[in-house]
Amino acid sequence: MPKIVFLPHADLCPEGAALEAKTGETVLDVALRNGIDIEHACEKSCACTTCHVIVREGFDSLEESTELEDDMLDKAWGLEPESRLGCQAVVDDEDLVVEIPRYTINMVSEGH
Repeated sequence: MPKIVFLPHADLCPEGAALEAKTGETVLDVALRNGIDIEHACEKSCACTTCHVIVREGFDSLEESTELEDDMLDKAWGLEPESRLGCQAVVDDEDLVVEIPRYTINMVSEGH
């Protein structure tokens, strides 16, 4: 079973976390299932950038992003070459190390 290591984030997971993931599950779903409340204003429909994450290790194990995801990512704060939308990054069989950016483009948290 693959693992996702979430690097420490001051607000969402100050200590960081190492979580079990199921193949075929999204990075966002793993985080939410384990109490890491990453924003997801569009309810996981690839229509916003609030679940933007940076995959520091294991990026190449993910399926390529779609054109729609790339268009959304162009609007993300702190975009990097290893950026993905958490709702679209599907876990395969390789471990991942993920950083949650400090900011999103949202002015106000959705508070899911």
